[in-house]
Amino acid sequence: MRKLGLIVLSLLVACSFVYAGGSSETTGVTVTTAAPAATTTETTTSTATTTDVPEEFHIGIVTGTVSQSEDDLRGAEALIAEYGSVDEGGMIQHLTYPDNFMEEQETTISVIAGLADDPLMKAVIVNQAVPGTTEAFRRIKEVRPDIICIAGEAHEDPGVISSAADLVCNNDFVSRGYLMVHTAHELGCNTFVHISFPRHLAMETMARRRAIMMKTCEDLGMTFVDISAPDPTSDVGIAGAQQYILEQAPSWIEQYGENTAFFCTNDAHTEPLLRQLLQYGGYFIEADLPSPLMGYPGALGIDLSDVAGDFPAILERVESEIVNRGGAGRFGTWAYSYGYTVSAGLGQHAINVIRGESELLDRDDIMAAYGKYSPGAEWGGANYVNVDTGVGLRNFFLVYQDTYVMGRGYMGVIDVEVPDWAYTTK
Repeated sequence: MRKLGLIVLSLLVACSFVYAGGSSETTGVTVTTAAPAATTTETTTSTATTTDVPEEFHIGIVTGTVSQSEDDLRGAEALIAEYGSVDEGGMIQHLTYPDNFMEEQETTISVIAGLADDPLMKAVIVNQAVPGTTEAFRRIKEVRPDIICIAGEAHEDPGVISSAADLVCNNDFVSRGYLMVHTAHELGCNTFVHISFPRHLAMETMARRRAIMMKTCEDLGMTFVDISAPDPTSDVGIAGAQQYILEQAPSWIEQYGENTAFFCTNDAHTEPLLRQLLQYGGYFIEADLPSPLMGYPGALGIDLSDVAGDFPAILERVESEIVNRGGAGRFGTWAYSYGYTVSAGLGQHAINVIRGESELLDRDDIMAAYGKYSPGAEWGGANYVNVDTGVGLRNFFLVYQDTYVMGRGYMGVIDVEVPDWAYTTK
C-alpha cells in the first residue's frame, strides 16, 4: 500500500492536478479529495527524510497561549498526556510564543529555533505558524538539517513558508470561502458580514478567502459586507478588541437584520460575537478555525472541564445550551476542534514518520494521524495551488470538515461541489 501511495504521489508531482471528487477510508476518517486544475507541482528546497529509526528522540511543538489559541495548546497537551514531557523524561517539548507575536517576532523566532539546541530533537511543529516561523525554520535547518519542520495553519504566504517547511497543513481557505457562504444561503441568510483588520487581509490565504466569499455572495444573490475591527495584537490588546465587538455587534444586527451570517477572521473576536448573536439574533456558520470550544464555552458561560478532550460530549453539551437558548439552526462548527486536531495530529504524524511508519507527504498518512484525534470525522481538501501560476505545492495541504449546525446536524458540505471559478478568484 505504501508503494502504491508513493507511485500515486510521484504521478501527482509529474502531472497536473485535476479537479475531481472521491473518498478513501483511513483509520476511521473519511477523506474527500478535490483538487483544482494545475500544471506542475513545485518541490521544496528542503525535504527531511528518516533512514534510521532513533532509539530515543524528542518532538518540539510551539503554539500560542490559552488567551490567543487555546485549542492549539490543548492539542499539544494531549500529546504530552500520551508521550510525556521532555522535562519529566518523556518525548514532547511544548513551548508558547508571545500573544503580541507581531511586535515580538524575534522572540517568536528564538523560541522556535531554540528547539534545535536539543540533540535529541527530531521534529518541530508550529501551530499556528505565525510570522517569523519561516525564518525560525531556516535557522533550524542551518544547524540541524535532520530536524523535520512542520507548519500548522501558516500565516505567512504559501510560497514563503513552503520554502522552509518540510510540510504545511492549513484549513482549506479556498473551498471554505465558497462553502461558508453557500451554507449561510442554505440556512436562509441574505447577508454575509466579514469582520477583519488590515494585518489579516494582507495575508494571501485570508484575502483570497474573502474574495471568494464576495464572489459567492454575488453568485447567490446575497449582500456582502466588510467590517473592520481592532487587531488584538495592536495597542488595544485582546480585551480592547473584544470590547469593540461587544459594543458594536448589536448595532450591526439591527442594521443588517437577523437573517445575516457573521464571520470573523480572529479567534479573540469569536466569543464576544457569539455572545451578542445569541442575544440579538443572526447566524454564525463556523469560526475561522472551527471548534466546539472556539468561543462557545465563554459565550455560553459553561464549564466543560469534566469532558476535556471528549469532543462528541463537548459538542453535545454546547448544542444543548444553544438549543435551550433559542439558537437552534443558527450556530455552526466542526464537530472536532481544528486547532486541537492539527497540534496533536501533526505531532503524531511526525512521530510516525520518524519511526518509519509513515511518509511525510503522504496525504493518507497525514489524515490517519488527524483521525486519531477526530475519529469518524469527514475531511475534504486538496493541495494548495497558486492562483496566478496554476502551480501546486506538493508539501502544502488544505483540509476542512463538514459543517455541523446546532439543532440541525451536518450540512453535507463535503458533498457540495466547489465551482471551478473559486480556484481562480483572488
